[in-house]
Amino acid sequence: MAGRAALIASALLVVGGHALVLDWLADHWRAQPPMRLMADPMFTRLIAPAPPPAARKATPPAVPAAPVLRAATPLAASLPGAATPTVALPEPAQAEAAPTPQMTPPEPAPVEAATVAASAPTPGQMPAPPADPLAGWPVDTRLSYVLTGWFRGELQGDARVQWQRQADRYQVRVEIDINTFISLTMTSQGQVTPQGLRPSAYEESRRGRTRAMRMDDTDVTLEGGRRLPRPEGLQDTASQFVDLAYRFANQLQPLQTGTQVSFWMARPGAVDLWTYDVVEDVVLQTPKLGAVQAFHLKPRPIANPRGNITAEMWFAPGLQYLPVRIRINQGSDVHLDLLVEKIEQR
Repeated sequence: MAGRAALIASALLVVGGHALVLDWLADHWRAQPPMRLMADPMFTRLIAPAPPPAARKATPPAVPAAPVLRAATPLAASLPGAATPTVALPEPAQAEAAPTPQMTPPEPAPVEAATVAASAPTPGQMPAPPADPLAGWPVDTRLSYVLTGWFRGELQGDARVQWQRQADRYQVRVEIDINTFISLTMTSQGQVTPQGLRPSAYEESRRGRTRAMRMDDTDVTLEGGRRLPRPEGLQDTASQFVDLAYRFANQLQPLQTGTQVSFWMARPGAVDLWTYDVVEDVVLQTPKLGAVQAFHLKPRPIANPRGNITAEMWFAPGLQYLPVRIRINQGSDVHLDLLVEKIEQR
């Protein structure tokens, strides 16, 4: 009897343990649903660097108007040390017949009733609808890069950064292919707002392994289920490229040498405050787009580093402020350099 009771108790423990594991897996699955990719858009045109603004023609100086006679004392005469200008008048032919000038103010012109009616709103007329608050975002865009680098020898390959938007939802996908056998993919999805991107899901895949995190209104769920409070203005490793381009293009963030850009960035293992310094304004020689002027952003060391991987970025005002060069560094011995080759848009 005792043996039978022990067997039943053991079976209940096993079943209960499996139930707890299944519950945990269900909660974890609900917290991080699988990412559904948007369908690739059809790109129909290539964009080229915008020409420099045309030089403005010199405006000839305005010819000063002839002085006007007024009965009141001119304003210049009331200023300290100012001399009252005098104007010589021709003597009349017959002084005795010259009437004394009467300075009477002109009567105000009558206001036409039609003018008032035109300026008044028409009954029942609806005001013009407000401009699209998301109009400042670029259309679907794909940047293709030539990849070079170094890791125990020279590296070659290609890379792409693809941005697309459907209403107020977005997807940013970064794909890096090295020497035809090494690939890395980073995907960010979320909401588009007039203030910037608001990521809700991020995944990265490398060598068949996928790391993911989810971001809701209040929390960030990192890889492994650890939760952290969501800071304001949070971006992820992929969304940062497009969000910064939007900030610069819409003057939400100044882009000039000597300034800095700071924002919180989430990666599958951590959330950190990153600061980029705008260190120089340079001209890049690209394979097919020719000379492109761009601003170089370089990151500062973060407070709690968990690795030595950083990314430098170059944004081009003449190409819609898009990132035309990206350099990924791992210490001083390993780097990947992405230089734009072509830019396609829908």
